[in-house]
Amino acid sequence: MSLSNSTTALSGALLTPADGMSSQQIFINGKYYSKEEAVVSVFDHGLLYGDGVFEGLRVYEGKVFRMEQHLKRLYDSAKAILLEIPLPIEAMTDAVLETVEKNGLANCYIRLLITRGAGTLGLGPERTSNPQVIIIVDKISLYPEEHYRNGLEIVTASTIRNHPGALSPRIKSLNYLNNIMAKCEASKAGCLEALMLNHKGEVSECTADNIFIVKNGVLMTPPTDAGILEGVTREAVLELAVEAGIPTQEKTLTRHDVYVADECFMTGTAAEVIAVVRIDSRPIGDARPGPITLKLQELFHKLARS
Repeated sequence: MSLSNSTTALSGALLTPADGMSSQQIFINGKYYSKEEAVVSVFDHGLLYGDGVFEGLRVYEGKVFRMEQHLKRLYDSAKAILLEIPLPIEAMTDAVLETVEKNGLANCYIRLLITRGAGTLGLGPERTSNPQVIIIVDKISLYPEEHYRNGLEIVTASTIRNHPGALSPRIKSLNYLNNIMAKCEASKAGCLEALMLNHKGEVSECTADNIFIVKNGVLMTPPTDAGILEGVTREAVLELAVEAGIPTQEKTLTRHDVYVADECFMTGTAAEVIAVVRIDSRPIGDARPGPITLKLQELFHKLARS
């Protein structure tokens, strides 16, 4: 099946519960299991050490959004950590599409994981075998609907992004502990998300999303070397902005830049495009989603569902 730059259509008609599906079907190494039956070994290094990689994808109206880009990032991440995925990318494409079909959801979220496999209690990956390929398809709603209309309040976390000299932020690994700790800070502050800085004190990204600001009509977002994950939705939004005639810059940002921005929003596979209207108790602009944010939100909605 060929892949387009935007979406990948499912190969057949989606099933529905009326067609005979009675439970969630989870793909593990070529077989399907119910949610209750889907298990991996307690000796799997994905569980023991966070040794593995993953991707999150979205399905809109029966089409997988930018699957080619997501799978390329997955295989690049695996290569970077010396993890050989036991399926060629073409077979992985078919497995993802088949799993979506078996779950009968036209609009859903896909979590695709590759673990190192079961081994000993030691760190050595050479003692592991049988990497696990796991595909989970489910519904998702990351933020309540009112936040897409009114925007989010966030805080800056004291937990920083991993130092790029220790682990490249371009690797989407199963070890998300530093993001989780920043997320805990957000929760303690009564917020749903937190801004994370890099080891130089520059703006990097949020715990699960990329971040953008607008100042004097220019759309700005941190560059790759700020310690960000190169988001698929981030790339799509930059493309949409260029097509809409909105000036864009990938540049180093500080918290001051965010504080004095006219608009701010986040992007991500699960989050899509969502405004940030307050950070660290400071209103962004007039504390409402701005016109460029709303425009890009609308354009992305159309792109994803086209």
